[in-house]
Order: sequence, then C-alpha cells, then structure tokens
Amino acid sequence: MSYSATRSETYSTVDIENVFRRFTTDLRMIAASSGAMTREEAEKYGHDIERLANGEYLKFVDVTLIANGEEVRAARYTVNIAAGDLTPSRPGGVLWPKIAGAGLNIVIVYTDKWWALPESSRKAIKASLKIQWGPSSRDISHAALKAVAWRSYVSGAYGVERQDYSQ
Repeated sequence: MSYSATRSETYSTVDIENVFRRFTTDLRMIAASSGAMTREEAEKYGHDIERLANGEYLKFVDVTLIANGEEVRAARYTVNIAAGDLTPSRPGGVLWPKIAGAGLNIVIVYTDKWWALPESSRKAIKASLKIQWGPSSRDISHAALKAVAWRSYVSGAYGVERQDYSQ
C-alpha cells in the first residue's frame, strides 16, 4: 500500500530564513560602510524583519540613508512569494557613503494578514521583537532619487526583490 500527499506551498520557513539572511548581510554592509548603524543594531533589525517575514506579515522593507534631511541612498526589499522565475543574486552592492551625522531610516510595511490579526496577537508578536517599532509618516517614495540597480534573493519560490536608489 502506498500513500501520497500534495502540498500547495512551494516555500518553507527555511527558504524565508535563507532569503532574510541575505537581507541581514546587506544591512550589515550598509551599516558598516555608512557608519550610520552598529553591527549589533543591524542584527536586531534583521532578527525582527525575519521574524515578521516568517509569519507572512511583511510586504516590504525600506532602508534609507538620510544626511542633512535629504535622502542619499535607499533600498527597498519587496517580498515575492512566487519568486521561482527570479534569478538569484548574492548580497552586496550596498557600500553606501559615510557622511557625518547621517542616519538610517528603516520602514516596514505589513501585509493584510498582519492587520487581520487580533490586537492581542500583534502585541504578543511585537513583544518578541528586539526593536520597538512605531508608526511612520516618512515619505518613502524616493522621488528625489533614481532607481539605479536591482537584485533578487531567492530560495525555493520565496524571494525578495531589492530595488536600489541613489542621487
């Protein structure tokens, strides 16, 4: 006697973790090159973002280098749950300039699944995170920047597409 089973899911939590390890590698490189964040802070952000992605609560992450009130560089990481056709890239290409007084702004945008959770569940998840995330009203359209490069990080059918922006 034999049995068979079919799964419609084409990615696993391991795939999500593989992809977001690449994201965290990028974030460490951005932090080190720009001097706008410590490695430890980058690791904390990476932890939280991977945790949200594992729950399918993450639509995209936007990382922006801001100096003197102006956007200098940015990268947007958009989740793609049907990424099988994307060409995988290696982390890199994010050696951002070191500018005195510059800071990194990281914005996460949640999926509808996040907003469908009861408030008590969202609070419990937020309590497990290492960063105290709050609301943002920052314009992340990057209208003053130009799209300059693109990469994708893929594992299974799960991926993120990174769009880079520069002056």
